[in-house]
Amino acid sequence: MSSSEIDALRQRLQQLESENARLQALFAADAGRRARAETALAESEERYRTLFNSIDEGFCIIEFFDGPHGPLSDYVHVEANPAYALHAGIPNVVGQKVREMVPDEAGGWVELYGAVLRTGEPIRFERELVATGRYLELAAFRVEPATRRQVAVLFQDITARKRAEAALQEINDTLEARVVAALAERKLLADIVEGTNAFVQVVDMQFRLIAINGASAREFERIFGILPKVGDDLVELLKDMPEHQATVKAVWARALGGEEFTEVAEFGDASRDRRYYEMRFSVLRNGEGAQIGAYQFVYDVTERLQEQTRLHEAEEALRQSQKMEAVGQLTGGIAHDFNNLLTGIMGSLEMLQTRVRQGRFSEIDRYVAAAQGASKRAAGLTHRLLAFSRRQTLDPKPTDVNRLVMGMEELVRRTVGPQITLEVVTAGGLWPALIDPSQLESALLNLCINARDAMPEGGRITIETANKWLDDRAARERDLPPGQYISLCVTDNGTGMTPDVIEHAFDPFFTTKPIGQGTGLGLSMVYGFVRQSGGQVRIYSELGQGTTMCLYFPRHYVGEAEATDAARNSAAMPVHTGQTILVVDDEPTVRMLVMEVLDERGYAVIEAKDGPSGLAALQSSARIDLLITDVGLPGGMNGRQLADAARTTRPGLKVLFITGYAENAILSSGQLAPGMQVLTKPFDVEALAGRVTEMVES
Repeated sequence: MSSSEIDALRQRLQQLESENARLQALFAADAGRRARAETALAESEERYRTLFNSIDEGFCIIEFFDGPHGPLSDYVHVEANPAYALHAGIPNVVGQKVREMVPDEAGGWVELYGAVLRTGEPIRFERELVATGRYLELAAFRVEPATRRQVAVLFQDITARKRAEAALQEINDTLEARVVAALAERKLLADIVEGTNAFVQVVDMQFRLIAINGASAREFERIFGILPKVGDDLVELLKDMPEHQATVKAVWARALGGEEFTEVAEFGDASRDRRYYEMRFSVLRNGEGAQIGAYQFVYDVTERLQEQTRLHEAEEALRQSQKMEAVGQLTGGIAHDFNNLLTGIMGSLEMLQTRVRQGRFSEIDRYVAAAQGASKRAAGLTHRLLAFSRRQTLDPKPTDVNRLVMGMEELVRRTVGPQITLEVVTAGGLWPALIDPSQLESALLNLCINARDAMPEGGRITIETANKWLDDRAARERDLPPGQYISLCVTDNGTGMTPDVIEHAFDPFFTTKPIGQGTGLGLSMVYGFVRQSGGQVRIYSELGQGTTMCLYFPRHYVGEAEATDAARNSAAMPVHTGQTILVVDDEPTVRMLVMEVLDERGYAVIEAKDGPSGLAALQSSARIDLLITDVGLPGGMNGRQLADAARTTRPGLKVLFITGYAENAILSSGQLAPGMQVLTKPFDVEALAGRVTEMVES
């Protein structure tokens, strides 16, 4: 509340006191007029009492008295509106003394309001009410005359920048009909309505203004160019502004129709000013409960909405920054691991070259083995990264998870060691799942190794399978659609995980293990595989009690699963003659290796470096029994497009896609046609040869 507003309130108070004296003289002269005046004052007081009890700001009157700490050293609350407790958080304040309510803060409040009482100067300030932890915006002024030792305080809770909706109070019809008390109440309520920074309007059932405070009238004039007054038809005022008239009428019509609501909307003539306002509409009733109109308390929330917009933009910028930080951590971890592996490969090849020049052929096998080992670890790292990003090439099959788990039991037991007790609990009648069994084996082994590492002194690992029917609530908890799932859970009684560790457990390169004992990609690989399979991973852990990792997979409904993996034996590769294979790859080294492998096995080989040149070969009259093509090709035609184009002229052509990334998105856009298969890079030559023989001879 500004100084000018407080001065205006003081002048209004003086006018009301003069009116009081005049009315008292009139009442003394004419008892009949006194009775009519009392009735009018009672009705007026009743209307203002409704506004007093409904105003959204907290309001109270405090009265100073001499206490143990000296003259005027304490005060008592003699009047307070319902919003006092809402904003201050202190109920039943009337009759309470400040030094009893908040003894630790009382001195500061007494000093502030005591200065207002002594000087008569109003104040406006913000302060924290430590007892309730709320920040308040307050305005205080002296209630005249000063001998009353009273100060009025108007305040609102600005902690959350929102006003709680104040409950309407029933009209109080039990007030004494004494003129002096009515005038005092009227003055008090008028001060409240005029002193608040809320825009207050009250209309009857015909849209006529019954009451409007100065703040609302000035704001109406500022945004519409019209100064309203009591008795005006609110809709008629805007007859020359049809668009604004319709908007204003629409919101008031809802309130006059009996609806109580809060709404934020934009109002104002664009040529003057348009602002956003929070409008709180309530029904105005008479003493019998019948609706006689409606009223509103309105606040300008333009700055608040702008601040929310700025906050949202800042949050988006922060999220983007966090994404870039995560990318930096990921690329740094990849560079670290790949540099280590490349060092082993390059060093081994250099030493191999040196030993060949030196004629020391007995040491060649050692360096070849070292280079091959580092290469395989690099391939494994790539697969884990693709698994995390859900871009790996999966080979899903209907799988009996019980059989898979029991088949791995001995391997897991040997891996975790004798200090760990392993228990396997499989559910009877377990549903099948459509998953890549080799990936599930890798994921299960990874979870068991993590469980072992969480129990350095030994412990128990339990592997358990179950059928799960997830209803809406259970599915939401696991971030899955409702339906039937199978679960595979690994439980340990180890050290457990903190909430912070659980939150980051699936992040790539995140690990709690010492340097050299983990890459931080294990769980990210498990997560990526499960999500790519349409499932979900959940961690249930308590620090010091242990951890349960559960994998959920959708039930597969087509027949009963058989977890069979046909072993391909390409050790003794027969020699083939008369069969021609087209190899399309933009990487010369890959083409060379593939062609040499095929040539050694007696196949005729044609090579192409991109899609268009490969298509030209396919459209020639040459015999081609199998197309081997990379998926990601330059020249505007990828491998899938090449295969589809080739099959228009060669309908039965067999195609083997080789891919190192999820150009799989191209492959998975639809089921692969019969005669099409996928082989993931990097691959060893025997795996390639075995796959080619299988496809050519099938």
